[in-house]
Amino acid sequence: MSRYAAMFERLNSEGAFGAFLMLGDPDLETSARLLDAVIEGGADMVEVGIPFSDPVADGPVIQAAAQRALKAGVRVGDCLDLIESLRARNSSVPIGILTYANIVAARPGFMSDAAEAGADSLLIADVPAFEAEPFAREMQQAGIEPVLIAAANTPDETLRSIASLSKAYTYCVSRVGITGTHAGGQFDAQLIDRLKDAGAASPVFGFGISKPEHVGAALATGAKGVICGSAIVDLVSRREDVRGFVQSLKAVTRNDSVAE
Repeated sequence: MSRYAAMFERLNSEGAFGAFLMLGDPDLETSARLLDAVIEGGADMVEVGIPFSDPVADGPVIQAAAQRALKAGVRVGDCLDLIESLRARNSSVPIGILTYANIVAARPGFMSDAAEAGADSLLIADVPAFEAEPFAREMQQAGIEPVLIAAANTPDETLRSIASLSKAYTYCVSRVGITGTHAGGQFDAQLIDRLKDAGAASPVFGFGISKPEHVGAALATGAKGVICGSAIVDLVSRREDVRGFVQSLKAVTRNDSVAE
């Protein structure tokens, strides 16, 4: 059983909380401590970004984090080392990578290296579903689970393709546009129902998750979890309490009346 499958089985009716961090932000040593902090705060899964100069899906907060990491000299190999050290400290929490096709293409054997480091999943944000099959096949051959993105306006035919390819979970975006805390999402229960009908992997909402009420609204649709990114990364930039913030959002997922 994969770490994601084991996590969803363990949580049962409790929603999963995913915490996103940009690896190497603001430096490697601090980044390692932050990875531990989000788990200590209750994150059920950790999603990590690899610094990239042209992240088309990310808003200004995560873009700035990537620039800080790049300015500090952080490279792909350093990120894989951070994942490997986190896996050595924690054998059970799923670790997913969110990155871009250029990063994957520029490093031969990227997927095998990621799996060997201890990553469990990979989401390539700028690869659309109709181009995803060869990437997903290579991921699975390397022993890493693909994650694809679904949205409320995704056609049914594309949702069926996503359902057939996405394995760890299905990343559901709550709004059109880029990541960030600039606007809350709209959590579409119909999208969750359509994914269920298509036999998709567990739906998890991202984009616009920055407050406890967002977590509750997302889980009320029947989603299996949420991922919070920009709000956490913003706290990192301001050197504020990441662990406590994660704890406050994770607490919402333990309310069975919300998660049902």
